Amino acid sequence: MSRRCELTGKGPMTGNNVSHANNKTKRRFLPNLTETALMSEALGRTFRLRVSNAALRTVDHTGGLDAFLAKAKDADLSANALKIKKEIAKAQAAA
Repeated sequence: MSRRCELTGKGPMTGNNVSHANNKTKRRFLPNLTETALMSEALGRTFRLRVSNAALRTVDHTGGLDAFLAKAKDADLSANALKIKKEIAKAQAAA
């Protein structure tokens, strides 16, 4: 399972551990990912996604999963999230 947020595309970054003696060794900064169930109001069901905590805050701020996916760029979303986005758009067009 990749360490990548399904909604924002946020992934690991690289950098250095720097010791007191200024020795540098490579390290990875991993995103804070959590497995979460997010509710879609248009479809009336929940989806389990692996999302960063920053993305969770953004979803809450934008007004839920439906509103977030409507504004999100397709390039940032995972294949699973793209599928959900298309389902929501189809349900909103029918209503």
